[in-house]
This record gives sequence, structure tokens and C-alpha cells, in this order.
Amino acid sequence: MKGRTRTLELVCPAGTPAALRAAVDAGADSVYLGFRDETNARNFPGLNFSRADLEEGLAYAHGHGVKVLVAINTFPAAGNPGPWRGAVDAAAALGADAIIVADIGLADYARRTHPGLRRHLSVQAAASSPEAIGFYHRELGIKRVVLPRVLTIEEIAALNKAVPVETEVFVFGAMSVMAEGRCTMSSYLTGKSPNTVGVCSPASHVRYVDTGDRLLTTLGGYTINAFSETESACYPTLCKGRFVARGKASYLFEEPTSLNAIGILPELMAAGVTGLKIEGRQRGRAYVAEVVAAFRRAVDAAVRGEPAPPTDLVAMTEGGCYSAGAYRKAWY
Repeated sequence: MKGRTRTLELVCPAGTPAALRAAVDAGADSVYLGFRDETNARNFPGLNFSRADLEEGLAYAHGHGVKVLVAINTFPAAGNPGPWRGAVDAAAALGADAIIVADIGLADYARRTHPGLRRHLSVQAAASSPEAIGFYHRELGIKRVVLPRVLTIEEIAALNKAVPVETEVFVFGAMSVMAEGRCTMSSYLTGKSPNTVGVCSPASHVRYVDTGDRLLTTLGGYTINAFSETESACYPTLCKGRFVARGKASYLFEEPTSLNAIGILPELMAAGVTGLKIEGRQRGRAYVAEVVAAFRRAVDAAVRGEPAPPTDLVAMTEGGCYSAGAYRKAWY
């Protein structure tokens, strides 16, 4: 299947069948999703797709000229590759346009057993050098690499000149700790991390405690944050916790701020990027519809050489604010 644009591909989240339809209707070029198990890095209750769901979603997306990318981007458990290989087999059998993988062994399995199935490299693999990307392309037939959110536009442009594959970058949504694919912080409090079972801060370990004047968020029995009545409470992930150090409460690892690159799409296009990825498989269809529609307008404007139309996505952000993240590296 060919997407709706050739110059830039708008890659949109589909955490549920309803979100998939919302993304397609709002103008996605492709959607990415995962199966309802530990093989994808958003393994939360109420999210993701059964095999039957995916079959229906593929029919809807393909009927509107939209591609479907299946994220199989966690790392198989030692001695138990079956669920991950089964996910690859199912994606191939159902007619997915590509799979998104992180594990070398799983990429090799897909290459050997389904050579015609297009393979993208997940951001979980954290490949950001010509040597690493060249290896994945040469040895495992990777066609596209999702770049980690640590590179400036200038670094991305230089990388694109040196690699033989397409690149995809994040343009909106939550910003993770600057070590893509290497975070195990959640496992210290819950025993679970996104790299292994596909879940950071699982809902079963989250509690909200109202003390009257404050709302406490806890993870695994530990207080992660405390919000006043005038603050918006964020979902308790350890990296975005607010802790007291040297007598002062602050965000020690990362503030709850969203990435928004809608104003620099022409620069990303000039840097040679192919895919523009919107984060948010845990968000509802209203978020998907509004954000995808705004980026559809902005992408089309960028392709025409026009400035992005005015838009306000603050209500869709984490923490009520956003930045250009590492693309600008304003902290230098």
C-alpha cells in the first residue's frame, strides 16, 4: 500500500481499533499498533489488538490508502521466543505493511521466515550512528530506522547522508529519558519494564491518594509526586517523579513536558527524514483525531512550501507545555 504523501509520511498511533479509525479519518499516512500481549512496548489493559481486530483494522486502513505497521518491539524472554515469533508470523499472514522490531534475533527470524515482510527498526534499539544503522540494514534487511530522541536536526541531516535506509523521527507526544530502549527504572519499583514485558508503571501498581489539600501519586507503594489543587496530575512514571533532594522538591530526571515539532517540519524534511511519528498509543481517539488532523494540515503545508497553519495543541500535551526537545538542544 502507498500512503497519502510521498515526501513525508505521517505515522500515527493506534492503541485501539477506535483510535485506528480516528487516525485514518484524520489523515494518517500510516498507523502503528501492537498485539494484546508482551510483544509490544505498550502492553496495558484495554489497549492493543487481537488477531481479529488487526484483520479488521487492516481492511479499514488499506481501504483508505493507509499503511499498517505492527510494533513487535520488546525483547523476547530468554528461552521463550514463541510469543514474539508468533506475532511476526501473524503480522505477515494478515498482510501488515511492515513490522517494527528491536531485537536482533527477532529481526533475523523475520528476515529468514518472511523475507517479503518489510522490517523497521524500533527506537527501542537506540541505533543512532551510521555504523549501527548500516549493520541492521546489511545483516537484517532493515528498511527504516526510528531514531532516538537525542539528535539535533543537524545531526539527523548528517546521518541521513551516511545511511542507506529511511529514517523516522518523533514529532509529538511524551518525551522519554534520553536513553531510548535502555530504561529499566520502572522495574526497580514494580519488577516490570517496557523493554521486557512492554509496560512502564503498570496500572496494577499505580495508586492515587487524596489527602485533602494534595493528590499523591504512588507507584509500587512509593510516592512519586504530590500535586496541589491547582496542578494537573500526571501519570506516575519514575522518570517524571518529583522528589526532595537537598531540601528542594524538583523533577530530578525529566519534567512532564511534551515534544511538539510542528513548527520545524520543513527543517526535518530538508534533513532527509521520511517518517514523522506521533506518540500516543495510550491516548484516546479524541487525542488521536485532533493531533493527527493538526499535523496533517502542517505536513501538507510543508510539502507545498508554506508555513504551518496556526494550531494550539497545549490541551493535548503532558504537563500543559511542550518544547522542541533535542532537535534544538537548548540546554547547551
